[in-house]
Amino acid sequence: LIHLGNKGFNLMVLVGEGKPVPPALIITTEIFRCWPVVRRFERARDEFMQRLRNSISGIEKLTGSVFGSPERPLLLSVRSGSAMSMPGMMSTIHNVGLNEELIHEYVEATGKKYFAWDNYRRFLQSWGMAHGLAREDFQELMNAKKKKAGVLLKREFSPEQMAELALEYQKLVRRRGLEVPDDPWLQLIRAVEMVLESWHTEKANEYRKLMGISDDWGTAAIIQAMVYGNLGQDAGSGVLFTAHPYRKVRRVALWGDYASGDQGEDIVSGLVTSQPISVEQAQLDGRSEENSLERRFPAIYEKLLEIARDLVYTKGWNPQEMEFTFEGPEPNQLYILQTRDMITIKAMDRLRVFADPDAVKPYVLGKGIGVSGSALCGRAVFSEANIGQLRRDDPETQLILIRQDTVPEDIREISLSDGLLTSRGGQTSHASVVATRLEKTCVVGCRDLRVYEAEEYAEIGDQRINFGDPISIDGRNGLLLRGMHPLREEVHILPL
Repeated sequence: LIHLGNKGFNLMVLVGEGKPVPPALIITTEIFRCWPVVRRFERARDEFMQRLRNSISGIEKLTGSVFGSPERPLLLSVRSGSAMSMPGMMSTIHNVGLNEELIHEYVEATGKKYFAWDNYRRFLQSWGMAHGLAREDFQELMNAKKKKAGVLLKREFSPEQMAELALEYQKLVRRRGLEVPDDPWLQLIRAVEMVLESWHTEKANEYRKLMGISDDWGTAAIIQAMVYGNLGQDAGSGVLFTAHPYRKVRRVALWGDYASGDQGEDIVSGLVTSQPISVEQAQLDGRSEENSLERRFPAIYEKLLEIARDLVYTKGWNPQEMEFTFEGPEPNQLYILQTRDMITIKAMDRLRVFADPDAVKPYVLGKGIGVSGSALCGRAVFSEANIGQLRRDDPETQLILIRQDTVPEDIREISLSDGLLTSRGGQTSHASVVATRLEKTCVVGCRDLRVYEAEEYAEIGDQRINFGDPISIDGRNGLLLRGMHPLREEVHILPL
Protein backbone atom coordinates (compact mmCIF):
# COMPACT_ATOMS: atom_id res chain seq x y z
CA LEU A 1 0.00 0.00 0.00
CA ILE A 2 2.85 2.40 0.83
CA HIS A 3 4.81 1.63 -2.35
CA LEU A 4 1.93 1.23 -4.82
CA GLY A 5 -0.37 3.89 -3.35
CA ASN A 6 -4.03 3.34 -2.48
CA LYS A 7 -5.23 3.39 -6.09
CA GLY A 8 -2.51 1.12 -7.49
CA PHE A 9 -2.75 -1.37 -4.63
CA ASN A 10 -6.54 -1.71 -4.99
CA LEU A 11 -6.25 -2.16 -8.78
CA MET A 12 -3.65 -4.88 -8.30
CA VAL A 13 -5.92 -6.71 -5.86
CA LEU A 14 -8.86 -6.37 -8.30
CA VAL A 15 -6.78 -7.92 -11.08
CA GLY A 16 -5.90 -10.78 -8.73
CA GLU A 17 -9.64 -11.26 -8.12
CA GLY A 18 -10.22 -11.53 -11.87
CA LYS A 19 -12.06 -8.20 -12.18
CA PRO A 20 -11.93 -6.27 -15.49
CA VAL A 21 -9.16 -3.66 -15.13
CA PRO A 22 -7.33 -2.10 -18.12
CA PRO A 23 -3.65 -3.23 -18.21
CA ALA A 24 -1.37 -0.90 -16.27
CA LEU A 25 2.05 -0.45 -14.69
CA ILE A 26 2.88 1.37 -11.47
CA ILE A 27 5.87 3.60 -10.83
CA THR A 28 6.20 3.25 -7.05
CA THR A 29 6.56 5.86 -4.33
CA GLU A 30 10.19 4.70 -3.97
CA ILE A 31 10.88 6.23 -7.41
CA PHE A 32 9.12 9.42 -6.26
CA ARG A 33 11.42 9.66 -3.24
CA CYS A 34 14.50 9.05 -5.41
CA TRP A 35 13.27 11.19 -8.32
CA PRO A 36 15.93 13.93 -8.04
CA VAL A 37 18.61 11.20 -8.31
CA VAL A 38 16.83 9.36 -11.17
CA ARG A 39 16.60 12.59 -13.14
CA ARG A 40 20.19 13.70 -12.67
CA PHE A 41 22.17 10.45 -12.51
CA GLU A 42 22.55 9.15 -16.06
CA ARG A 43 22.75 5.43 -15.26
CA ALA A 44 19.71 5.56 -12.96
CA ARG A 45 17.77 7.47 -15.59
CA ASP A 46 18.75 5.01 -18.35
CA GLU A 47 17.67 2.06 -16.23
CA PHE A 48 14.36 3.76 -15.38
CA MET A 49 13.68 4.45 -19.08
CA GLN A 50 14.51 0.85 -20.01
CA ARG A 51 12.13 -0.53 -17.38
CA LEU A 52 9.40 1.85 -18.52
CA ARG A 53 9.93 0.82 -22.17
CA ASN A 54 9.72 -2.90 -21.24
CA SER A 55 6.55 -2.35 -19.22
CA ILE A 56 4.89 -0.43 -22.08
CA SER A 57 5.75 -3.36 -24.37
CA GLY A 58 3.93 -5.60 -21.88
CA ILE A 59 0.80 -3.40 -22.08
CA GLU A 60 1.06 -3.43 -25.91
CA LYS A 61 1.03 -7.26 -25.91
CA LEU A 62 -1.99 -7.39 -23.58
CA THR A 63 -4.01 -4.85 -25.60
CA GLY A 64 -2.93 -5.76 -29.13
CA SER A 65 -2.13 -2.10 -29.79
CA VAL A 66 1.09 -0.14 -30.27
CA PHE A 67 2.16 3.08 -28.51
CA GLY A 68 2.72 5.72 -31.19
CA SER A 69 1.13 3.67 -34.01
CA PRO A 70 -1.55 5.31 -36.21
CA GLU A 71 -3.48 2.10 -37.07
CA ARG A 72 -3.88 0.57 -33.61
CA PRO A 73 -2.76 3.34 -31.27
CA LEU A 74 -2.23 2.57 -27.60
CA LEU A 75 -3.22 5.69 -25.65
CA LEU A 76 -2.31 5.93 -21.98
CA SER A 77 -3.52 7.73 -18.89
CA VAL A 78 -0.97 8.82 -16.29
CA ARG A 79 -2.43 9.26 -12.81
CA SER A 80 -1.20 9.86 -9.29
CA GLY A 81 -1.79 7.50 -6.40
CA SER A 82 -0.73 8.26 -2.83
CA ALA A 83 -1.08 5.80 0.05
CA MET A 84 -3.72 8.24 1.36
CA SER A 85 -6.47 9.02 -1.14
CA MET A 86 -6.46 12.71 -2.19
CA PRO A 87 -9.47 13.02 -4.53
CA GLY A 88 -8.85 15.42 -7.42
CA MET A 89 -5.89 17.14 -5.78
CA MET A 90 -3.19 15.93 -8.16
CA SER A 91 -2.63 15.82 -11.91
CA THR A 92 -4.01 13.26 -14.32
CA ILE A 93 -3.06 13.27 -18.01
CA HIS A 94 -5.43 11.44 -20.38
CA ASN A 95 -4.90 10.09 -23.91
CA VAL A 96 -1.11 10.37 -23.87
CA GLY A 97 0.34 9.27 -27.22
CA LEU A 98 -1.56 11.46 -29.71
CA ASN A 99 -0.42 14.16 -32.12
CA GLU A 100 -1.94 15.74 -35.24
CA GLU A 101 -0.04 13.52 -37.66
CA LEU A 102 -1.18 10.32 -35.90
CA ILE A 103 -4.77 11.58 -35.84
CA HIS A 104 -4.82 12.23 -39.61
CA GLU A 105 -3.45 8.75 -40.33
CA TYR A 106 -5.83 7.11 -37.82
CA VAL A 107 -8.86 8.90 -39.29
CA GLU A 108 -7.83 7.88 -42.79
CA ALA A 109 -7.54 4.25 -41.69
CA THR A 110 -10.71 4.07 -39.51
CA GLY A 111 -12.96 7.02 -40.37
CA LYS A 112 -13.44 7.77 -36.63
CA LYS A 113 -12.85 11.50 -36.94
CA TYR A 114 -15.02 12.81 -34.07
CA PHE A 115 -13.63 10.21 -31.66
CA ALA A 116 -9.97 10.90 -32.55
CA TRP A 117 -10.23 14.69 -32.22
CA ASP A 118 -12.30 14.44 -29.03
CA ASN A 119 -9.48 12.35 -27.52
CA TYR A 120 -6.87 14.91 -28.59
CA ARG A 121 -8.98 17.74 -27.15
CA ARG A 122 -9.16 15.91 -23.79
CA PHE A 123 -5.41 15.28 -23.87
CA LEU A 124 -4.69 18.99 -24.41
CA GLN A 125 -7.09 20.02 -21.63
CA SER A 126 -5.57 17.64 -19.07
CA TRP A 127 -2.06 18.77 -20.12
CA GLY A 128 -3.00 22.44 -19.78
CA MET A 129 -4.73 21.97 -16.43
CA ALA A 130 -1.73 20.09 -15.04
CA HIS A 131 0.25 23.30 -15.81
CA GLY A 132 -2.24 25.51 -13.95
CA LEU A 133 -4.69 26.52 -16.70
CA ALA A 134 -8.22 26.79 -15.31
CA ARG A 135 -10.99 24.44 -16.37
CA GLU A 136 -13.07 27.54 -17.19
CA ASP A 137 -10.49 28.64 -19.82
CA PHE A 138 -11.35 25.51 -21.81
CA GLN A 139 -15.04 25.66 -20.94
CA GLU A 140 -15.28 29.16 -22.44
CA LEU A 141 -13.93 27.84 -25.77
CA MET A 142 -16.40 24.94 -25.60
CA ASN A 143 -19.36 27.25 -24.84
CA ALA A 144 -18.41 29.68 -27.63
CA LYS A 145 -18.16 26.75 -30.07
CA LYS A 146 -21.56 25.41 -29.01
CA LYS A 147 -23.09 28.85 -29.51
CA LYS A 148 -21.52 29.27 -32.93
CA ALA A 149 -22.55 25.76 -34.04
CA GLY A 150 -26.05 26.20 -32.60
CA VAL A 151 -25.86 23.04 -30.45
CA LEU A 152 -26.61 22.41 -26.77
CA LEU A 153 -24.53 19.29 -26.23
CA LYS A 154 -20.95 18.42 -27.12
CA ARG A 155 -22.04 15.20 -28.84
CA GLU A 156 -24.03 17.26 -31.39
CA PHE A 157 -20.80 18.70 -32.88
CA SER A 158 -19.93 17.44 -36.35
CA PRO A 159 -16.50 15.71 -36.66
CA GLU A 160 -15.20 18.88 -38.37
CA GLN A 161 -16.41 21.10 -35.53
CA MET A 162 -14.78 18.79 -32.96
CA ALA A 163 -11.50 18.99 -34.90
CA GLU A 164 -11.72 22.81 -34.95
CA LEU A 165 -12.39 22.87 -31.19
CA ALA A 166 -9.40 20.61 -30.47
CA LEU A 167 -7.14 22.94 -32.47
CA GLU A 168 -8.53 25.93 -30.54
CA TYR A 169 -7.55 24.11 -27.32
CA GLN A 170 -4.09 23.61 -28.83
CA LYS A 171 -3.80 27.34 -29.60
CA LEU A 172 -4.83 28.23 -26.04
CA VAL A 173 -2.21 25.91 -24.53
CA ARG A 174 0.52 27.30 -26.82
CA ARG A 175 -0.56 30.89 -26.22
CA ARG A 176 0.07 30.32 -22.51
CA GLY A 177 3.62 29.30 -23.35
CA LEU A 178 3.18 25.56 -22.69
CA GLU A 179 5.12 23.14 -24.80
CA VAL A 180 3.32 19.94 -25.83
CA PRO A 181 5.79 17.48 -27.35
CA ASP A 182 4.66 15.75 -30.56
CA ASP A 183 6.74 12.66 -29.84
CA PRO A 184 4.51 10.19 -27.86
CA TRP A 185 7.48 8.93 -25.83
CA LEU A 186 8.44 12.47 -24.75
CA GLN A 187 4.76 13.10 -23.89
CA LEU A 188 4.79 10.06 -21.62
CA ILE A 189 8.02 10.99 -19.80
CA ARG A 190 6.83 14.57 -19.29
CA ALA A 191 3.40 13.33 -18.09
CA VAL A 192 5.11 11.13 -15.47
CA GLU A 193 7.20 14.11 -14.32
CA MET A 194 4.07 16.31 -14.13
CA VAL A 195 2.18 13.77 -12.02
CA LEU A 196 5.10 13.33 -9.59
CA GLU A 197 5.60 17.12 -9.38
CA SER A 198 1.90 17.68 -8.64
CA TRP A 199 2.48 16.28 -5.12
CA HIS A 200 3.94 19.71 -4.30
CA THR A 201 1.16 21.91 -5.75
CA GLU A 202 -0.61 24.44 -3.51
CA LYS A 203 -3.96 22.58 -3.52
CA ALA A 204 -2.29 19.24 -2.68
CA ASN A 205 -0.32 20.86 0.16
CA GLU A 206 -3.50 22.55 1.44
CA TYR A 207 -5.44 19.26 1.39
CA ARG A 208 -2.70 17.36 3.25
CA LYS A 209 -2.56 20.11 5.88
CA LEU A 210 -6.37 19.94 6.35
CA MET A 211 -6.44 16.14 6.53
CA GLY A 212 -3.28 15.73 8.63
CA ILE A 213 -1.40 13.77 5.94
CA SER A 214 2.42 13.85 5.99
CA ASP A 215 4.23 15.47 3.05
CA ASP A 216 6.74 12.60 3.17
CA TRP A 217 4.45 9.86 1.83
CA GLY A 218 4.87 10.89 -1.81
CA THR A 219 2.92 9.50 -4.74
CA ALA A 220 3.05 6.57 -7.12
CA ALA A 221 2.22 7.07 -10.82
CA ILE A 222 -0.14 4.67 -12.59
CA ILE A 223 0.26 4.35 -16.36
CA GLN A 224 -2.81 2.60 -17.73
CA ALA A 225 -4.21 1.71 -21.14
CA MET A 226 -7.08 4.09 -21.98
CA VAL A 227 -10.57 2.68 -22.41
CA TYR A 228 -13.14 4.82 -24.16
CA GLY A 229 -16.50 5.88 -22.79
CA ASN A 230 -16.70 8.34 -25.71
CA LEU A 231 -16.87 5.73 -28.51
CA GLY A 232 -20.55 6.54 -29.00
CA GLN A 233 -23.88 6.78 -27.20
CA ASP A 234 -23.73 3.05 -26.31
CA ALA A 235 -20.53 3.68 -24.34
CA GLY A 236 -20.05 5.75 -21.21
CA SER A 237 -18.35 6.36 -17.86
CA GLY A 238 -19.43 6.80 -14.30
CA VAL A 239 -18.59 6.84 -10.62
CA LEU A 240 -20.60 4.83 -8.13
CA PHE A 241 -20.86 4.05 -4.44
CA THR A 242 -21.60 0.45 -3.53
CA ALA A 243 -23.78 1.52 -0.57
CA HIS A 244 -26.51 4.07 0.00
CA PRO A 245 -24.64 7.31 0.89
CA TYR A 246 -27.45 8.66 3.14
CA ARG A 247 -28.68 5.54 4.91
CA LYS A 248 -25.27 4.42 6.11
CA VAL A 249 -25.99 0.69 5.91
CA ARG A 250 -23.78 -2.01 4.45
CA ARG A 251 -26.42 -3.33 2.03
CA VAL A 252 -24.96 -3.20 -1.47
CA ALA A 253 -27.03 -0.70 -3.47
CA LEU A 254 -25.47 1.12 -6.42
CA TRP A 255 -25.58 4.89 -6.21
CA GLY A 256 -23.81 7.58 -8.23
CA ASP A 257 -23.54 9.25 -11.62
CA TYR A 258 -22.83 8.20 -15.18
CA ALA A 259 -22.99 9.74 -18.64
CA SER A 260 -23.09 8.03 -22.01
CA GLY A 261 -20.65 9.10 -24.74
CA ASP A 262 -18.20 10.55 -22.21
CA GLN A 263 -14.88 9.83 -20.54
CA GLY A 264 -14.90 9.90 -16.75
CA GLU A 265 -13.17 13.22 -16.02
CA ASP A 266 -16.28 15.18 -17.09
CA ILE A 267 -18.32 13.44 -14.40
CA VAL A 268 -16.02 13.97 -11.42
CA SER A 269 -15.65 17.62 -12.42
CA GLY A 270 -19.43 18.01 -12.66
CA LEU A 271 -19.25 19.35 -16.23
CA VAL A 272 -21.79 17.09 -17.89
CA THR A 273 -25.40 16.47 -16.97
CA SER A 274 -25.02 13.05 -15.44
CA GLN A 275 -27.74 10.46 -14.89
CA PRO A 276 -28.40 8.28 -11.83
CA ILE A 277 -27.03 4.73 -11.57
CA SER A 278 -30.05 2.92 -10.10
CA VAL A 279 -33.84 3.22 -10.28
CA GLU A 280 -33.95 3.44 -6.46
CA GLN A 281 -31.60 6.44 -6.56
CA ALA A 282 -33.56 8.12 -9.40
CA GLN A 283 -36.77 7.87 -7.35
CA LEU A 284 -35.13 9.40 -4.27
CA ASP A 285 -33.43 12.20 -6.21
CA GLY A 286 -36.56 12.92 -8.28
CA ARG A 287 -34.70 12.18 -11.54
CA SER A 288 -35.63 10.17 -14.62
CA GLU A 289 -35.79 6.41 -13.97
CA GLU A 290 -35.68 5.72 -17.72
CA ASN A 291 -32.27 7.40 -18.04
CA SER A 292 -30.75 5.45 -15.13
CA LEU A 293 -27.91 3.02 -15.91
CA GLU A 294 -30.11 0.20 -14.56
CA ARG A 295 -32.73 0.85 -17.27
CA ARG A 296 -30.59 2.01 -20.20
CA PHE A 297 -27.67 -0.41 -19.80
CA PRO A 298 -29.06 -3.33 -17.76
CA ALA A 299 -26.19 -5.73 -18.56
CA ILE A 300 -23.56 -3.19 -17.43
CA TYR A 301 -25.58 -2.45 -14.27
CA GLU A 302 -25.89 -6.16 -13.42
CA LYS A 303 -22.15 -6.71 -13.93
CA LEU A 304 -21.32 -3.77 -11.62
CA LEU A 305 -23.76 -5.09 -9.01
CA GLU A 306 -22.16 -8.55 -9.23
CA ILE A 307 -18.66 -7.05 -8.75
CA ALA A 308 -19.82 -4.87 -5.82
CA ARG A 309 -21.57 -7.78 -4.06
CA ASP A 310 -18.56 -10.04 -4.51
CA LEU A 311 -16.14 -7.47 -3.06
CA VAL A 312 -18.33 -6.41 -0.10
CA TYR A 313 -20.23 -9.58 0.81
CA THR A 314 -17.80 -12.34 -0.21
CA LYS A 315 -14.38 -10.69 0.13
CA GLY A 316 -15.31 -8.47 3.11
CA TRP A 317 -14.21 -5.15 1.56
CA ASN A 318 -15.55 -1.89 3.00
CA PRO A 319 -18.24 -0.14 0.89
CA GLN A 320 -16.43 1.20 -2.19
CA GLU A 321 -16.38 4.27 -4.41
CA MET A 322 -15.64 3.01 -7.94
CA GLU A 323 -14.86 4.65 -11.25
CA PHE A 324 -15.87 2.66 -14.34
CA THR A 325 -16.01 2.92 -18.13
CA PHE A 326 -17.92 0.80 -20.63
CA GLU A 327 -17.07 0.75 -24.34
CA GLY A 328 -20.44 -0.77 -25.27
CA PRO A 329 -23.60 -2.25 -23.70
CA GLU A 330 -22.27 -5.81 -23.14
CA PRO A 331 -20.80 -6.93 -19.78
CA ASN A 332 -17.44 -7.83 -21.37
CA GLN A 333 -17.09 -4.17 -22.43
CA LEU A 334 -16.98 -2.93 -18.82
CA TYR A 335 -13.76 -1.83 -17.04
CA ILE A 336 -13.03 -0.72 -13.47
CA LEU A 337 -10.57 2.20 -13.48
CA GLN A 338 -10.18 2.70 -9.74
CA THR A 339 -11.79 1.89 -6.42
CA ARG A 340 -11.33 3.21 -2.89
CA ASP A 341 -13.17 2.99 0.43
CA MET A 342 -16.23 5.18 0.78
CA ILE A 343 -16.13 7.79 3.54
CA THR A 344 -16.21 6.06 6.94
CA ILE A 345 -19.65 5.00 8.10
CA LYS A 346 -20.65 6.33 11.52
CA ALA A 347 -22.77 4.28 13.90
CA MET A 348 -24.74 7.29 15.16
CA ASP A 349 -25.87 10.37 13.27
CA ARG A 350 -27.05 13.62 14.84
CA LEU A 351 -29.14 15.38 12.22
CA ARG A 352 -30.49 18.89 12.16
CA VAL A 353 -33.95 19.12 10.61
CA PHE A 354 -36.32 22.05 10.07
CA ALA A 355 -38.45 22.39 13.21
CA ASP A 356 -41.64 22.75 11.13
CA PRO A 357 -41.22 21.10 7.70
CA ASP A 358 -44.61 22.41 6.45
CA ALA A 359 -43.88 26.01 7.44
CA VAL A 360 -40.68 26.11 5.33
CA LYS A 361 -42.28 24.77 2.12
CA PRO A 362 -43.18 28.26 0.73
CA TYR A 363 -39.50 29.27 1.10
CA VAL A 364 -38.10 26.48 -1.10
CA LEU A 365 -36.28 28.01 -4.10
CA GLY A 366 -34.96 24.86 -5.77
CA LYS A 367 -33.83 21.28 -5.47
CA GLY A 368 -30.47 19.67 -6.14
CA ILE A 369 -28.86 16.48 -4.88
CA GLY A 370 -28.24 16.23 -1.14
CA VAL A 371 -24.74 14.88 -0.55
CA SER A 372 -23.79 15.30 3.10
CA GLY A 373 -24.84 16.91 6.35
CA SER A 374 -28.40 17.90 7.21
CA ALA A 375 -30.28 21.21 7.49
CA LEU A 376 -28.07 24.32 7.68
CA CYS A 377 -29.01 28.00 7.89
CA GLY A 378 -26.47 30.67 7.08
CA ARG A 379 -25.36 33.51 4.85
CA ALA A 380 -24.28 33.29 1.21
CA VAL A 381 -20.60 33.72 0.32
CA PHE A 382 -18.87 33.54 -3.07
CA SER A 383 -15.15 33.99 -2.33
CA GLU A 384 -12.44 33.72 0.31
CA ALA A 385 -12.65 37.51 0.78
CA ASN A 386 -16.42 37.21 1.51
CA ILE A 387 -15.72 34.49 4.05
CA GLY A 388 -13.02 36.58 5.77
CA GLN A 389 -15.31 39.63 5.96
CA LEU A 390 -18.26 37.77 7.53
CA ARG A 391 -16.05 35.80 9.93
CA ARG A 392 -14.93 39.22 11.27
CA ASP A 393 -18.31 41.03 11.14
CA ASP A 394 -20.65 38.18 12.10
CA PRO A 395 -18.58 35.38 13.64
CA GLU A 396 -21.57 33.41 15.00
CA THR A 397 -23.23 32.86 11.62
CA GLN A 398 -22.72 29.77 9.46
CA LEU A 399 -21.47 30.46 5.92
CA ILE A 400 -22.71 28.71 2.76
CA LEU A 401 -20.34 28.86 -0.24
CA ILE A 402 -22.15 29.11 -3.59
CA ARG A 403 -20.34 27.90 -6.70
CA GLN A 404 -21.23 26.98 -10.29
CA ASP A 405 -19.14 23.87 -9.83
CA THR A 406 -16.08 23.35 -7.69
CA VAL A 407 -12.65 22.40 -8.86
CA PRO A 408 -10.04 20.98 -6.48
CA GLU A 409 -8.42 24.43 -6.26
CA ASP A 410 -11.47 25.50 -4.17
CA ILE A 411 -10.40 23.22 -1.31
CA ARG A 412 -9.46 26.23 0.83
CA GLU A 413 -12.81 28.04 0.40
CA ILE A 414 -14.73 24.80 1.08
CA SER A 415 -12.73 24.19 4.26
CA LEU A 416 -13.40 27.74 5.52
CA SER A 417 -17.19 27.51 4.91
CA ASP A 418 -19.83 25.51 6.78
CA GLY A 419 -21.84 24.46 3.74
CA LEU A 420 -21.52 24.19 -0.04
CA LEU A 421 -24.13 24.69 -2.78
CA THR A 422 -23.35 24.15 -6.49
CA SER A 423 -25.41 24.42 -9.65
CA ARG A 424 -23.51 21.63 -11.44
CA GLY A 425 -22.20 18.24 -10.46
CA GLY A 426 -23.56 15.00 -9.07
CA GLN A 427 -23.28 12.70 -6.09
CA THR A 428 -19.72 11.73 -7.02
CA SER A 429 -18.21 15.01 -8.29
CA HIS A 430 -15.07 16.49 -6.65
CA ALA A 431 -17.27 18.95 -4.75
CA SER A 432 -19.29 16.13 -3.19
CA VAL A 433 -16.34 13.94 -2.26
CA VAL A 434 -14.28 16.77 -0.74
CA ALA A 435 -17.26 18.28 1.16
CA THR A 436 -18.09 14.86 2.61
CA ARG A 437 -14.43 14.30 3.60
CA LEU A 438 -14.40 17.68 5.36
CA GLU A 439 -17.81 16.92 6.96
CA LYS A 440 -19.49 19.95 5.39
CA THR A 441 -23.19 20.21 4.56
CA CYS A 442 -23.41 19.96 0.77
CA VAL A 443 -26.04 20.22 -1.98
CA VAL A 444 -24.86 19.86 -5.61
CA GLY A 445 -26.49 19.95 -9.04
CA CYS A 446 -29.13 22.59 -8.25
CA ARG A 447 -29.72 22.98 -11.99
CA ASP A 448 -31.97 26.07 -11.94
CA LEU A 449 -29.32 28.06 -10.06
CA ARG A 450 -27.24 30.49 -12.14
CA VAL A 451 -24.06 31.59 -10.38
CA TYR A 452 -22.07 34.73 -11.22
CA GLU A 453 -18.98 34.28 -9.02
CA ALA A 454 -17.08 37.35 -10.24
CA GLU A 455 -20.11 39.62 -9.56
CA GLU A 456 -20.85 37.81 -6.28
CA TYR A 457 -24.49 36.92 -6.78
CA ALA A 458 -26.67 34.03 -7.92
CA GLU A 459 -30.15 33.80 -9.42
CA ILE A 460 -32.83 31.14 -9.22
CA GLY A 461 -36.19 31.81 -10.86
CA ASP A 462 -36.92 35.48 -10.14
CA GLN A 463 -34.97 35.44 -6.85
CA ARG A 464 -31.52 36.98 -6.55
CA ILE A 465 -29.09 35.82 -3.85
CA ASN A 466 -26.41 38.40 -2.98
CA PHE A 467 -23.34 38.11 -0.79
CA GLY A 468 -24.45 37.99 2.86
CA ASP A 469 -28.10 37.08 2.14
CA PRO A 470 -29.70 34.60 4.55
CA ILE A 471 -30.29 31.19 2.94
CA SER A 472 -30.73 27.58 4.09
CA ILE A 473 -29.77 24.25 2.52
CA ASP A 474 -30.70 20.67 3.38
CA GLY A 475 -27.87 18.20 2.75
CA ARG A 476 -30.16 15.19 3.02
CA ASN A 477 -33.07 16.28 0.85
CA GLY A 478 -31.13 18.53 -1.54
CA LEU A 479 -33.19 21.67 -0.88
CA LEU A 480 -32.27 25.36 -1.21
CA LEU A 481 -34.46 27.82 0.74
CA ARG A 482 -34.44 31.58 1.17
CA GLY A 483 -34.11 32.90 4.70
CA MET A 484 -33.09 31.18 7.93
CA HIS A 485 -35.51 28.85 9.74
CA PRO A 486 -35.68 27.25 13.20
CA LEU A 487 -33.94 23.86 13.44
CA ARG A 488 -34.17 20.97 15.87
CA GLU A 489 -31.88 18.01 16.38
CA GLU A 490 -32.79 14.38 15.66
CA VAL A 491 -30.65 11.47 16.74
CA HIS A 492 -30.63 8.43 14.44
CA ILE A 493 -29.17 5.16 15.69
CA LEU A 494 -27.92 3.46 12.55
CA PRO A 495 -27.24 -0.21 11.91
CA LEU A 496 -23.72 -0.91 10.67
